[in-house]
Amino acid sequence: MEFNELAVLRWVHIVCMVYWLGGEWGIFNLSRHIVNRSLPMEERRRHMETAYRIDILARSGIILLLPLGLHMGHFWGTQPLGGAWLAGMWVLALSWLGLCLTAFFRRETDVGIKLTIIDERVRFVLIPVLLVCAISSLLGHGPFAAESGQRWYSIKVMLYSGTLVIGLYLRFVMREWTMMFRELAKGPNPVVEATLERSLRRSRITAYCYWVIILSVAFMGAVKPL
Repeated sequence: MEFNELAVLRWVHIVCMVYWLGGEWGIFNLSRHIVNRSLPMEERRRHMETAYRIDILARSGIILLLPLGLHMGHFWGTQPLGGAWLAGMWVLALSWLGLCLTAFFRRETDVGIKLTIIDERVRFVLIPVLLVCAISSLLGHGPFAAESGQRWYSIKVMLYSGTLVIGLYLRFVMREWTMMFRELAKGPNPVVEATLERSLRRSRITAYCYWVIILSVAFMGAVKPL
């Protein structure tokens, strides 16, 4: 049987998109139970733990989509860097994934918190780099090819950087929820409960925008309209 590298990359890319979008939908629905004051605190904490376990799948999908997209872009001729650069990019991306997974499994420890902060700093660097590369390419300055029929790739990279921004905000929200749950574990606190509910309302609006951008990323990759 002939091994089709591009077909395998496309398959893994689809799986990552499924985990990303499906994971965000699962967290969205769990959030209603997390802030439900009528539920016992122990049950709400279980929902919070489930949200974290679902979230790590979505996070893993988001991270892997970057090297997968750059690798496939090289096959399509929209991303010119291959060879050693492509191999190095995979090493860095898998290292980032390892950092994210370690932070998840150690999330209740000081080490886990430090690793989470490093993970966030990676995104602080990556977001502007991707955004600048995408805009520069659309203006005709590279690094990505952006001739007629190729602009979809740079637009997809730009949208992907936008999802990283929203995803980073939602990570901050979940961290805030964890801190508020520590306060609620001490006993009923109407002020904290109200803050938690306000945070959920803001996050729901953000989540709707998140899904639209995720679907737009998928549309650009599948249809390649520009």
